[in-house]
Amino acid sequence: MKAAEVLTGARDALTVKRVYGDAYERDGVTIIPAAAVRGAGGGGGGSGADGEEGSGAGFGLQARPVGAYVIKDGEVAWEAAVDVTRLAVLGQVLGIVALLVLRSIVKSMRRRK
Repeated sequence: MKAAEVLTGARDALTVKRVYGDAYERDGVTIIPAAAVRGAGGGGGGSGADGEEGSGAGFGLQARPVGAYVIKDGEVAWEAAVDVTRLAVLGQVLGIVALLVLRSIVKSMRRRK
């Protein structure tokens, strides 16, 4: 696969359809889901002393929901999505940091005695 083909595929993948999902309506309320989308790619090529050629390319795409626009009675409101996994990881990291700080405080108090 040539690097140009990968970049064309990346350009096609990073469309507004990836950011805003299809709107749907129920009971007079329209929902338009939204996501944060990031992508990165790279490629390269070269030739050897014997005239051999080689190339390679890669692309990664990440998307996560961030919320939705809610349209009801002619009013538009933003409803943020709650990322429970991110909150759980943040809670664990904060707990570990708190334990490390508490441990260093206890050690310094023991040294003073």
